[in-house]
Parts: sequence; structure tokens; C-alpha cells
Amino acid sequence: MFIDTHMHVAPGDDVAGLTARAVAAGVNRMVAVGGSDSMNRAALDVAASQPDLFSATVAFDRHVAETGGAGDVQALVERVRTMLNSPGVVAVGETGLDYHYSPETATEQKALFGAQLDLAQEAGLPVVVHSREAEAVTLSMLRAHRRAWSHEYDRLGILHCFTGNADMAKELVSIGLFVSFSGIVTFRNADSLREAASVVPDEWLLIETDTPYLAPVPHRGKPNEPAYLPDVAKCLADVRGVSLVHIAEVTTSNAERLLGIQCK
Repeated sequence: MFIDTHMHVAPGDDVAGLTARAVAAGVNRMVAVGGSDSMNRAALDVAASQPDLFSATVAFDRHVAETGGAGDVQALVERVRTMLNSPGVVAVGETGLDYHYSPETATEQKALFGAQLDLAQEAGLPVVVHSREAEAVTLSMLRAHRRAWSHEYDRLGILHCFTGNADMAKELVSIGLFVSFSGIVTFRNADSLREAASVVPDEWLLIETDTPYLAPVPHRGKPNEPAYLPDVAKCLADVRGVSLVHIAEVTTSNAERLLGIQCK
């Protein structure tokens, strides 16, 4: 059995077909991730309607800052706070920093990210973190979050869709962050990422699809979906020299522990 710790749904998606294919592939639990008003609503709706298969996360991602919508950070945080007690919510996310497309909004992104880290601490919930070309600042803010964290050590959060090197992965583990690998790890030019995947200890390893993006080999060019998660797991098994069953067992156990969910 597998848990897809990061996927997105949107209005109009064929959730019934996606779910049936996922279960047939052995993916028995999916985490629908928010990040905007529409993504939060979709995640909450699917978690409420199919609680045996879906959990949800809610937050405002860096895109809100990139489009100039983070002017009143506290108002956004209050909107997230109102959703945290909704059925199926297991984390604050996704949120973080992305300097690849909008480095000019770095100040706004940091303010939004930092406020939601504070909310995660207040609520005692893990945080789902996005980071692209902002590694130093992300690590600095996560270290501060660790110092403020007053809950279980291994429930701090996830660096999702990890694309860094082995040193970055080791640093995240030293802070107490789970490292989640997506279909990117299967790409032909991802040797440095596969090296990073080889050094993450079993107890800090997670897998995801980031549906509908980043379909793994051999599905490149198609919309991604949770049914393709075993292809990510198979790549990690090969890289780490272990069985596919082992990857399924450790990543499922880790997701259950971090997010307080159960794969049936």
C-alpha cells in the first residue's frame, strides 16, 4: 500500500476515475493539498466526501504573494485558521518560497510563509513546504520554526517535491523535516536528485505525485495522477538497493506518523 502525500484536485476533475485507478495501483490514501482559495476548497470537499481515501491540507502558497494578494497577511492567516478544524485537515500547506519566477516578491513571500509557520506551531500541525531557488532562506526559516516548535519532534513537516542535492537533504533531516520525492526523481537528467534520494534515512522518506504535474517515467507528457506513485517508489527502491515493498512500508509508516492518518 502507498500514500500519495501531495496531490491536487480541481473543480471538474474526474475524481471517481482518478480514485479508482489509484486504488487499483495500491494507493489507498491521498493527501489533497491546498494553496489558494480554490485549491483549499477542492481539498476540503474531497476530504469531506471521501474520508476513507482523502485527507486535506490548507494554506496560501507563494503564488498569492507573487500576484500581489498578500497585502494583509494576517487576514489570510485568519482564513486558514477557520479551515483547520474542517474534516480531514492534517497539515498547513502548501506554503513556502519560490524565487525562480518572482524573486521581486521575496519580502512578501517570506512574510506569508513565516506567518503560516507560526500558525502551524499554534495549531500543532505539520507544514507542507515548497522551496525553489530559495534554499538558504527556506532553511533559515525552518530552523527558526524548529526552535519555536513545542510539539512532537517528528511532526514538524515536509519539504515536498524535493529537487535539491544530497547536502540539502541532509540539512533538512538534521532539522527534522521529512523529504518527499516526486516523479522528478525518475527523470533522465536527475542524477544529483537520485544521489540525494540515496542518503535520506528511511525514517524521513516520503513519496508523492504532485498531481497533475510531473508525471514520472514512463508516463512523461501525460497528466500525472496518484496511480503513477508506484513508479516513483520503484525508482527509489532501485536507487537505495531495497525492495519496492520496503519503500511502500517505510513511506506509508512515515506518512501515517507525520500526518496522523491511516492507510487501510
